[in-house]
Amino acid sequence: MTHDDATAFALAWVRAWNSHDLDEIMSHYHDDIVLVSPTAVALLGDPSGEVRGKPALRAYFARGLEVYPHLFFDLLDVMSGVRSVVVCYLNQKGTKSAEFMELDDAGKVTRVVANYSG
Repeated sequence: MTHDDATAFALAWVRAWNSHDLDEIMSHYHDDIVLVSPTAVALLGDPSGEVRGKPALRAYFARGLEVYPHLFFDLLDVMSGVRSVVVCYLNQKGTKSAEFMELDDAGKVTRVVANYSG
C-alpha cells in the first residue's frame, strides 16, 4: 500500500464516520472483520473487546452512533504498511485515537485494533 493509497483510504473512512451513514461506514469492512477496541468493552460489556463478523460489527457501530450522537473524527496522521494502515485522529471528546487496520486485496478492512490515549 502506498502512502497515497493509505491517505485516500483514511480520508474516505473519516468522511464516512463523520457522515454517520452506517451503510457508508460499513462499506469499508470485509464480511469476516474482526475488531478489537476498548470502546467495544464499554458498549458491549465483553472484556475481550472483540467484535467478529459484519452483522455484529454493524450492530456495534449502530449502538456507538446512538450513544455518541455528536461523534466526529479529525484526521491527524496516516501511516501505511504492506497491507495495513494506521489512522490517527481526535474524536469528538478530544481523545487522541489510532486504529491499526489490515486490508485485503480489495481494500476492505479485515482486522482492526483501536487504541486511545487517556
